[in-house]
Amino acid sequence: MIKNLPPIIQGGMGIAVSDWKLAKTVSRLGQIGIVSGTGINSVIVRRLQNGDPDESVRKAFAAFPDQEVAEAVLKQYFIPNGKAPQASYQRAPLYNLKGPLPLWQLTVLSAFTEVWLAKEGHEGIVGINLLEKIQLPTLPTLYGALLANVDLVVMGAGIPREIPKALDLLSLNQETTLRIFVENGEDETLIFDPLRMLPNYKPSDLKRPWFFPIVSSASLAMNLKKKAQGPIQGFIVEGPKAGGHNAPPRGNYPFNEIGEPIYGERDRVLPEDMQKLELPFYFAGDVATPEKLKELQSQGAQGIQVGTLFALCEESGISPAIRDHALKSLLEGPPPDKYGWVFTDAKSSPTGFPFKAIKLPDSLANETHYEQRTRICDLGYLRHLYKNQEGQVFYRCPAEPVEDYIKKGGTKEETVGKKCLCNALMTDVGLGQIQKWGPESYLLTAGDDFNNIPRLLQNNQKSYSAAQVIKYLLSQ
Repeated sequence: MIKNLPPIIQGGMGIAVSDWKLAKTVSRLGQIGIVSGTGINSVIVRRLQNGDPDESVRKAFAAFPDQEVAEAVLKQYFIPNGKAPQASYQRAPLYNLKGPLPLWQLTVLSAFTEVWLAKEGHEGIVGINLLEKIQLPTLPTLYGALLANVDLVVMGAGIPREIPKALDLLSLNQETTLRIFVENGEDETLIFDPLRMLPNYKPSDLKRPWFFPIVSSASLAMNLKKKAQGPIQGFIVEGPKAGGHNAPPRGNYPFNEIGEPIYGERDRVLPEDMQKLELPFYFAGDVATPEKLKELQSQGAQGIQVGTLFALCEESGISPAIRDHALKSLLEGPPPDKYGWVFTDAKSSPTGFPFKAIKLPDSLANETHYEQRTRICDLGYLRHLYKNQEGQVFYRCPAEPVEDYIKKGGTKEETVGKKCLCNALMTDVGLGQIQKWGPESYLLTAGDDFNNIPRLLQNNQKSYSAAQVIKYLLSQ
């Protein structure tokens, strides 16, 4: 069992909310910093097109073990002094089962860059977070993180049984595979060969990072410990009050009057059940107070994972204007209705999982803004694989234009309420696309810990730092 783990894991919030600056800050303060691997290729190419003003991307590129790959990416995407403010970003290609190879190389390089920057200049613990639901970029993202000596991999939004084995093989630079879910047919297999990625890299064994899957029940944790294809070092138990994607309630569940799924006793996870697994575990979801941290530790937990408080701190990747707007709305209140600021939307995510959003009236959480947006799927991270009658694999997303989705064999009902999280989350971090009809809207996610933020602010503060979050949580 791993010993001497810190009590706080900073949540791995995508897209690029948990960027290298936040993770580095948290890690240097003695806790576990996590970067988000979601959409990391698009994040890096957009930073390059903004001119890489602090030169951080190019600094990390200079440390990459295959300079030919790094130079090719720079040549294609870097714009000295940045693109014009109203110009659109050049997009990276969409993923498919075959890569393509330049996209996989870009993904390896991008994950390396984010982790390398987070780890530079200190000895603290840095991890990377991925979503099991976003499968096609997983292996190149993991490999890039391993090349940068990542310490921990965290993964939720699914049951990642194959990831431990993949980490074993990737750490040895060996070919590995990943089963890719197909909606209406036999699953496909993605094959990833590290040695094909970087022709100028002389491979040596890499550090195999710890793996902490995110689970919503003790039974799922037990299943993973027994049946995962390789060793697991710990767990993060994420409850339904956490931000981002939540596991659906267990069984046949009702909804409240505004359409939120109602969670019950079956969805509660007891620390004593997690203790039976004899592995370190952290709790997440409305636990970010010093009192709850102390209570959970007394019940056997290593500590807590904290997302929302870090998401809205000064070091996070969220655009300062959006962050300040959210904090001002919270502090000046009141909330928009009796259910508070945070809405658990059972429909919005193309993954099919409930997704939390702050009810800010100028965001996609507002139905008027959602209905006025032109539907498009141009990033494609949440696309589903399906097969036609001949057995050929194609891709579709229930948030794409309705007529396109129906032509691909989907139903209109599956598109109702679906929102383009990919573009909205890029806007959250100041990297939103300028479409033909104008800029993309944002959609800010948070957990119920959003309501605890006023406890951090003293002397009429309007913002707060990551250091304040840690000091507050460890105050007891």
